[in-house]
Amino acid sequence: MMGRILCLDVGDKRIGIALSDEMRLIATPHSVYNRMGWGPDARHIQRISQENGCELVLCGLPRNMDGSLGFQAEKVLAFGDQLKAAGLTVEYQDERLSTVSAHNALIEGGMRRDARKGTVDKVAAAVILQSYLDKQR
Repeated sequence: MMGRILCLDVGDKRIGIALSDEMRLIATPHSVYNRMGWGPDARHIQRISQENGCELVLCGLPRNMDGSLGFQAEKVLAFGDQLKAAGLTVEYQDERLSTVSAHNALIEGGMRRDARKGTVDKVAAAVILQSYLDKQR
């Protein structure tokens, strides 16, 4: 199955967005969306998905270190239900430590702390997506 994947790192204030290429080999950071409410958020994601010809929306699922689902994971699942109601196909990928990996990559790249704040969410989404893509191969 080919076609682009849209990946989300869903937080309370922001959603990091990343896209795969059509061959599903490479994840690329796309943007950071400042949340406005479930309806506007779902419409924004739906619009990006349509504009980029995405067949799947992958949501990072923040599991606890023991693998269980916590309060934040329940929020992501609820948002996924909103996306499904909007007609999108949604899957989930374990995102444990993705934000830590994103921060480390940006630090290694020499990005200053104030610049990282606006970038880390989309890089975390790309980390989540690349992990998913690598597992699919």
